[in-house]
Amino acid sequence: MSDEVWSRKEVESPCVKICVIEPESRLCTGCLRSIEEISTWSLLDNEERRRIVAELPGRAGQLTRRRGGRAARRAARREAQEQKPE
Repeated sequence: MSDEVWSRKEVESPCVKICVIEPESRLCTGCLRSIEEISTWSLLDNEERRRIVAELPGRAGQLTRRRGGRAARRAARREAQEQKPE
């Protein structure tokens, strides 16, 4: 089977299947696209898709600090213990 059969000339989605929208920036933490860009991706032409993909690396700084996860809970516990008066 040839890969040519499956190749397309359209710009592929930058989705990395980590689909979590950060509330403050309203960007996906996985691919850095906005909700609007994600929902309209299939309707966009290649030129618009290329423009969006080119902007993505610069968006990482718009995400605020991660709030959750085991590491964050452990850090919060350590911080609370350090602040307890003896």
